[in-house]
Amino acid sequence: MNRIIRKPEGGRLGPIDSFDLLLALGSGVLLIFSFPKFGTGLVAWISLLPLLYALRGKNASQGFLLGLATGFTSQIGVMYWIAYVVVNYGYLPYPVGIAAMLLLSGYLGLFTGMFAAAAAHLRGVCRLPFLLTAPVLWTALEFGKSHLLTGFPWENLGYSQYLNLPIIQIADVAGVYGVSFLIVFVNALIFEAVFIHRGKGERKERTVKIVAVLGIMALLFGYGMMRLKDIDMAASPPSMTVRITQGNVDQSVKWNPAYQLETIAAYAALSRSESVTEPALIVWPETAYPAFFQDVNDLHREVVGLVKSKAAWFLIGSPAYTTKRGETVLFNSAFLLTPEGAIAGRYDKVHLVPYGEYVPLRKFFPFVNKLVAGIGDFGVGPGYYPLTMNSRRLGVLICYEGIFPAAARDYKRRGADFLVNITNDAWFGRTSAPYQHLSMTVFRAVENRLDVVRAANTGISARIDAAGRIDGRSELFRTAFQDVKVRFYDKGTFYAAWGDVFVYLCITAAVLFFIIIPIRRKRDVGRDK
Repeated sequence: MNRIIRKPEGGRLGPIDSFDLLLALGSGVLLIFSFPKFGTGLVAWISLLPLLYALRGKNASQGFLLGLATGFTSQIGVMYWIAYVVVNYGYLPYPVGIAAMLLLSGYLGLFTGMFAAAAAHLRGVCRLPFLLTAPVLWTALEFGKSHLLTGFPWENLGYSQYLNLPIIQIADVAGVYGVSFLIVFVNALIFEAVFIHRGKGERKERTVKIVAVLGIMALLFGYGMMRLKDIDMAASPPSMTVRITQGNVDQSVKWNPAYQLETIAAYAALSRSESVTEPALIVWPETAYPAFFQDVNDLHREVVGLVKSKAAWFLIGSPAYTTKRGETVLFNSAFLLTPEGAIAGRYDKVHLVPYGEYVPLRKFFPFVNKLVAGIGDFGVGPGYYPLTMNSRRLGVLICYEGIFPAAARDYKRRGADFLVNITNDAWFGRTSAPYQHLSMTVFRAVENRLDVVRAANTGISARIDAAGRIDGRSELFRTAFQDVKVRFYDKGTFYAAWGDVFVYLCITAAVLFFIIIPIRRKRDVGRDK
């Protein structure tokens, strides 16, 4: 069959032919190639054109199906690594791993379906152009996807621009959602300019709109260049040398007691290596310490001896636990050690990975277990409170937390001078996921104008400056260390102070669009009478 029959508005049956479906699938493919490691952010600026073209003359239900096709396709291409993780580390059969990935892709694709349904409906009923509605709807729904059911903002559209430094500087005002808005806006503008044919009387209006939008783009680009210059011209801000260690410990032996000493020895060797400037802080990645650091034993004393010999501060990823009323609760934690080897502070991870560190709705679905093998569910830390190191405060983001803007923003509001993202991306192998993970962390630096130190067990480790530039990017699955200069900027940002005000404006606008519908319908009925 070359067409799918659906019932449009007005009661008549109308087709979604194979060409429309191919266009929607084409948008999905373009979205895949907008993200690392296989794509480039340039593609994002035209990625939605095929979908918008397919939506011409479609009603809401048709739009939903086309949008779902786009979303489902794009999410499979972006999230394919889920199958790799659950098969290799959850020990599930390949069909089950693929089914889990498809289920997640289908859920995330629903948001693109809702976007297309709403955009088609508003265009057909209210005659509102995509240029007006599409950016607002996309931003509002992307925000919903990022918060519903604890949220999953993995590779939101704006993240595709992580290497486009002038454009991403607007994130210090509107966050990554502002960049997503801009991308959809440009897609809609190109659609309006190229594919919508107007009469002679409207050509001038189209030209004015194009010039106005190009002017807005020029202003945003100019703002970005100005912010980059401000960061570069900052009058010698205070700085500190930080060592990032990448032990490259194989995930298959990471928790084997027989390899504990070998793991510690690998990180100790990286920490002891001499360099021109001795680091003030040495960072070990997420759970680099292969036991409970709070237990004082030979392994603990080995690390304390290392810390004293280096006379530096250490931040070490380690599991932790507390026992209350006979019940033990585990945490994914980071310990900050003084140069004397004392524990100066501990951060317990707040935003846990669903089905990796805990099982949502376990009481309703007791038969569902974690997809990644481990010991029970982890506990949730008290909040994003900076750890104090002499006169400086550092905010710790463990793994998945680096993709959530609110976490870094909380640290900024509580006086953090820089951020440290410790992670273990060994789970992902050589898939796109480590590259995608890094791309999202870039925005935490720009949104808050804080340097970010990223230490990953198998990579990708790096330092990201307050303008979003990636410095000292390591290779995957290499044992390495690097000493980076972290600078402390005394700069606030609108985003840090006010959060997602821009998104709330988009949500308000989206609601108003749907208030317009019954008003216009009532007016049109009155005219007919």
